[in-house]
Order: sequence, then structure tokens, then C-alpha cells
Amino acid sequence: MEVALLLVVLLLGVVSGHPSCYSNDGDSSLKVFHISSPCSPFRPKTPLSWAETVLQMQADDHTRLAYLSSLVAGRSFVPIGSGRQLIQSPTYIVRAKIGTPPQTLLMALDTSADIAMVPCAGCLGCTSAPFAFAKSTTFKPIDCAAAQCKQVQNTNCLGTTCLMNMTYGASSIAANLGQDNITLALDSVAGYSFGCIQKAVGSFLPAQGVLGLGRGPLSLISQSKTLYKSIFSYCLPSFKSPNFSGTLRLGPNGQPKNIKYTPLLANPRRPSLYYVKLIGIKVGPKLVNIPPTAFALNPSNGAGTIIDSGNYTTKFIHLNSTSQGSFRTVFTRLVTPAYTAVRDEFRRRMGRNAVVTSLGGFDTCYTVPINKQVPTMSFLFDGAELSMKQENFLIYSSAGGITCLAMSASPSLNVIANMQQQNHRILFDLANSRIGISAETCS
Repeated sequence: MEVALLLVVLLLGVVSGHPSCYSNDGDSSLKVFHISSPCSPFRPKTPLSWAETVLQMQADDHTRLAYLSSLVAGRSFVPIGSGRQLIQSPTYIVRAKIGTPPQTLLMALDTSADIAMVPCAGCLGCTSAPFAFAKSTTFKPIDCAAAQCKQVQNTNCLGTTCLMNMTYGASSIAANLGQDNITLALDSVAGYSFGCIQKAVGSFLPAQGVLGLGRGPLSLISQSKTLYKSIFSYCLPSFKSPNFSGTLRLGPNGQPKNIKYTPLLANPRRPSLYYVKLIGIKVGPKLVNIPPTAFALNPSNGAGTIIDSGNYTTKFIHLNSTSQGSFRTVFTRLVTPAYTAVRDEFRRRMGRNAVVTSLGGFDTCYTVPINKQVPTMSFLFDGAELSMKQENFLIYSSAGGITCLAMSASPSLNVIANMQQQNHRILFDLANSRIGISAETCS
């Protein structure tokens, strides 16, 4: 099986005839499927080779990191196509129903975004416009004088209608701010505010929109405080799982009781991101010698450590450089002093006879079987620990020819990515300003 670490929260129960593909969602619990699962309509029709897949994912991770860095730095990048192909690849998809009568959309989840964005009927530049707002009897445009209009940057008015202009990675978006009922599983949120996209320039959004799970005032979690009590969690399945199935849980019901918490930090540079206090990294039993400055939260430049679910990938070119930016993270990125120390300790424990080579942006790869020598690895947070198995930090060739340490360096921001989170329950408790972490078999 080709390794394609793109995970999907897929709530569509008619994808496959196999019983395990049908949704058995509870009131606030949703199934999770890997994008390459037999249950997924998004599985690749023409799979890449293993090496091509890894190189593509690693390049996409580099661009996601650039996007996240732009958020904390307060910059906006203008996308330039310049003849380059734009590649879209959903990471997590949630089935949502919007409007009356309800219209079903498969929306990409993004823990680093706030307001939902939905391509609406008549949208220019959208790959599809699935939401026919004129057919919903409960859809209402949001007035310029409304509080929601003031909670979005770069708004203006057309008559009394609130318009928004924003960048979402590679996309420049023009949208009307509106509200309608949204249903997830059996739960309904009335008067949910979102951007009804009228024009998208520069690249393609996920075909049926984005559902923001960030910390801002217009995110799903903020708009559903009464229903979900500002709590949600996910458990991401391993790519080795037969059906790649996991769960997304909204609200306090069904959340684990025995879970360790770490404080949720705030960084004014990017208040929507989920910052945590990373205090150390173990390779085997040894606490790696890393300067505390590598983990320090810095309000002036946005540095620190975030937990990122990832979303979808779009390649683009920055206006003032040749680097690329993107929209998902599969592989963890550590600032250079931390990554170098972890990598060197990992290599040391692998032994002198293990030959190191590289693959794309991965600089610690081996061309011989290494299972017996591989040490454990743990990320230590203030009050919690993410203990990882080999599948969380090694990526293997499907033919067994090469194995790489699935991490790399970052210039300024530590990003704990979705591969390292697999088979763990990550619980976001905004009401108590904490994030819970516990091992769990997600599939």
C-alpha cells in the first residue's frame, strides 16, 4: 500500500457498500477515515510511487509551515500562478448540513482557521459552488452594523450587506457574510455565521469549503459554546489501519476521563492557533539537550509550539521569494537547534553501521532494515506527554527499501503535526484553557 498520510474526517455513509463504511455517528461523535481508505471517495485514482508520495508530502509540509509562519508574523502573501500547477488535497473532511431544507457539504476542517468559508452558487473561480443559499429559507445576509461584521478583518459594505475580503493561504477570497443553520451529526446550531464565497482568485479552496475550529469569535467552537461547551477532540487513525477509521467528538460527552492536560497558551501574534508549552524531547530514555529558547513562547514574533491538525494542500509562490507555501502539516517541524539535537541523538542510537542518506527534505534516511535499533521518542509538555511509537516518527517505503525520520527543521515555529498525533486522543478544552493528550487506538 502506498503511504499517503492524508487523513479525512469523512461522515458520508454511502461511499462504499461495505458495512464498516456506513456512518454510526452518535449525537456529537463522528467517524474519521483516512483519505486512502476504501471508504473514501477522495482516495487517489492514480497513486504515486512511494518516493513520489513522500517527496510531495514533504514539499507540501514546507509550504504549510510557510503559511503558518505568515500568520504569526501578521503578513499576507499574494499568490502568483506563474504557470505552476495548483494542487489541492483535502486532509480532514466533515459532513455538514447547511440551510433549510438542509444541503449536505463535505467541508475541510482547519484548527488554524476561524470563520467557515463556503463556495456559494454563482461563485467565480471556485471549483464548485455547492451551497445554493437562495434555496434556503433560513439563510440571512449579515448587516454591516452587526457585531459579526466587526469581528472579521477587511470588511466593507454593499448597501447594508457585510462583505469580507481575505487571504486563505494561496487564495484571495471575496465573500458575503451570512448566517444559516448548520447541522453536524444530530446537532444543530442555529444562525451560524460564515463567509458565502462569491469569488476566489489564486488557487482552489477545498471544493465544498472550510470549517474553522480555531479559537476566534466566529469559529465553530466559539459559535456553539452553549451546545459543545467549547470542547472537542479527535483521534487520528494510523495509515497502517485497514479502514483508516477514527473519531471526532464535539462537546464534553464521551471524552476520556483519564487524560493528562497541558495548559493552552495564548500568543497575541496569532490568537487563533493552539499554542502549548513544549519543555523537552526524549529519544529513547535520554532527555535531549535542547536550549530552552528553542521552545520559548515569543509574543513579539509568534514563536513557540503549536498543535496543528493540518487541512489541505495548495502550492503557491510568495510574491517576494521563490519559496512555496501550503495548507497542511503531516510531519512535525522543530526549530533548527531542537531538530538538530533530536536528529543527532537519533542517529547516534541507530549506530555507526547504519548508513544515512536523504530523501527530499528528509536528511535522516536508511537503506537497510532498522527496526531493532529504533529508539522510542516522546514530546514532553507541561503536565502531559506524547509518547510515540515507530509509526509516529518513521516513514517506511512500501517495498521496505528505505526508512526516514519523519521530521525536519523549521526557522522559527515548532509544529506538532498529524502524523505524530496518530493513535492519540487530542482534546481541546477552551473553557479551561487546556489541551489533553492520551494514547488511544483510533482504528
